[in-house]
Amino acid sequence: MKTSIIAVGTELLFGQTVNTNAAFLSDKLNHMGFDVMYHFVVGDNPARLKDKLAEAFSDTDLVILTGGLGPTQDDLTKEMVAEYMGRDMYLDEAVMQQLSEFFEKRGRKMAENNVKQAYLPEGCTPFYNASGTAPGFALSADGKTAICLPGPPREMKWLWENGVKDYLEQFMDKKMFYRVIRTIGIGESDLETILMPVIDGQSDPTVATYAKEGECTLRVASQRDTIDEAKEAVREMTERINDLAGDFIYSYDDEDLKEVVVRILKEKGLTITSAESCTGGMFASAITDVAGASEVLSSAYVTYSNESKIKELDVPAELIDRFGVVSSQVAEAMAEGARARSGADIAVAVTGYAGPEADPGHEAGEAYIGYATADRSGYHEVMTSRNNRKWNRNYILLRMLRTVYLLIR
Repeated sequence: MKTSIIAVGTELLFGQTVNTNAAFLSDKLNHMGFDVMYHFVVGDNPARLKDKLAEAFSDTDLVILTGGLGPTQDDLTKEMVAEYMGRDMYLDEAVMQQLSEFFEKRGRKMAENNVKQAYLPEGCTPFYNASGTAPGFALSADGKTAICLPGPPREMKWLWENGVKDYLEQFMDKKMFYRVIRTIGIGESDLETILMPVIDGQSDPTVATYAKEGECTLRVASQRDTIDEAKEAVREMTERINDLAGDFIYSYDDEDLKEVVVRILKEKGLTITSAESCTGGMFASAITDVAGASEVLSSAYVTYSNESKIKELDVPAELIDRFGVVSSQVAEAMAEGARARSGADIAVAVTGYAGPEADPGHEAGEAYIGYATADRSGYHEVMTSRNNRKWNRNYILLRMLRTVYLLIR
């Protein structure tokens, strides 16, 4: 079913609020098999909103709107949708009761303008909102359907999960199943080239590649008459993808690399320590973001200065003098020192130039990742050729996680 999304709110046009609702809805709709054709953003202007409704419905059958359901005079989304579809408004007693209870529980008197939120278009399917004061609703006319949802993301997501998703099932002729495969160590163009035997001329299942910072994601999806048929089609395609690109795949279930690393460390009963310079503790923070990290993270060192590397990690001063603090030799020595100090099974370390500046003869985004285990040590070189400090640090973190993943997989 062809679908449009309209985000309503002048604050979106001013850049005061980021339109995360459209991204959320597009993702959910796509996974259900709806074809999202357009995104629109319109201010709190009745005439322009009606124009966008007409434009959206001219080429799509389902339009989902977010925002403009509040109690103030400029919140006019539902009124414009009702007018567009030729419906009057009625007072929904269930919403009125919910509003009264909402304010009573908080010891507040309901303002008179909140009553406006209890009015809905006649003939609509209400979505009662236990996460806020504005209900959502679906309204159909002449083969077209509009769904109106509140603008606050928390409320919009709650209504999606508690009403809208089930409501949309009626428009699905086939059952959708998909799997998200995560890869690292290969660019999007190279990945597509490798997978050309399954991508070229595809119909169902479909295979789509998406580039992210430092990694690529594959979405394998199938629409069949039954969910079991869709699952089997995705399973068969996943096996073909694994035969072609298995060396680069780290997750078949849309997991972050940090989650995969922690899971494997736990499964193998291994502990890890880190020694960080240019990333300033980002690796340790990423690991501790994952539940169960206390079982695997032994310790973490942030050794930003040369002196701290010498004092905390026993990096020989002459090594720094001879090769420079940003070097493969120092990175490897940092890892070996962290492992010796901590007693962990695995150590990973990094030294580099996050940018935008770098010492003469070097460039921003140059880094060396050292690693050490009981039977081997080594390093990986990173050259991003970027002077964006934030991007470089995030990418170096990802490469540190990849280094550990390659050691333990």
